[in-house]
Amino acid sequence: MIGALSVPMIVVIVMVFMFLASAIRILNEYERGVIFRLGRVIATKGPGLIILIPVVDKMVKVDMRTITMEVPPQDVITRDNVSIKVNAVVFYTVLDATAAIIKVENYLYATSQQAQTSLRSVCGQVELDEILSERDKINLTLLEILDRSTEPWGIKVDRVEVKQIDLPEEMKRAIAKQAEAERERRAKVINAEGEFQAAQKLVDAAALMETQPMSLQLRYLQTLNQIAAENNSTTVFPIPIDLFKPFLKLAEKL
Repeated sequence: MIGALSVPMIVVIVMVFMFLASAIRILNEYERGVIFRLGRVIATKGPGLIILIPVVDKMVKVDMRTITMEVPPQDVITRDNVSIKVNAVVFYTVLDATAAIIKVENYLYATSQQAQTSLRSVCGQVELDEILSERDKINLTLLEILDRSTEPWGIKVDRVEVKQIDLPEEMKRAIAKQAEAERERRAKVINAEGEFQAAQKLVDAAALMETQPMSLQLRYLQTLNQIAAENNSTTVFPIPIDLFKPFLKLAEKL
């Protein structure tokens, strides 16, 4: 009799365990569960212990942490007809778990596709120089477009960063030549400005010496001192042209 009763008891215990195994769910702190009952959403629960009605209830987990998604390299033709490859990284967070499940079939895939199309569209509307020099502006434009597109899905895009820009080899060589020419231009401009400033200083010095005749003799004596300090056996004595003017006039009369 005891053996006959033990079989139903074992069946009941097994059924209880199966019920508990299918009814009890545990969600982590960063997870939420969207509960469907007979196909209709009844609540979003979590974190912690969740009890479901077997067969009747179904739960879909949603990760509420910030998701890092890498956008694969996209072939882009810029506005100035340069073919490049651009990839990016997107950081976004699910704010509304229910909307992320019922408003779109697969929010991860949908966000990835939206990021790819937005990246191609934005980079195709600007020139190559803007992509290279104004990357922050490109990132902000992508952020606004993605955030607006994914808002109905309960997703908040936190940040978008253009990660890498691959240029053709001929374009790299052209940019290198352009940079080299720009550096040469700056060097010539700096050299010309230096010559201009030096000439201006010489003009100012000549004008000052013209008002002070004694300064020319002092300069002459300073030059002799510099020549003697170099252990030079040759001494140069500059002779003013004014001393030869009477002789030149006499020669003209003759």
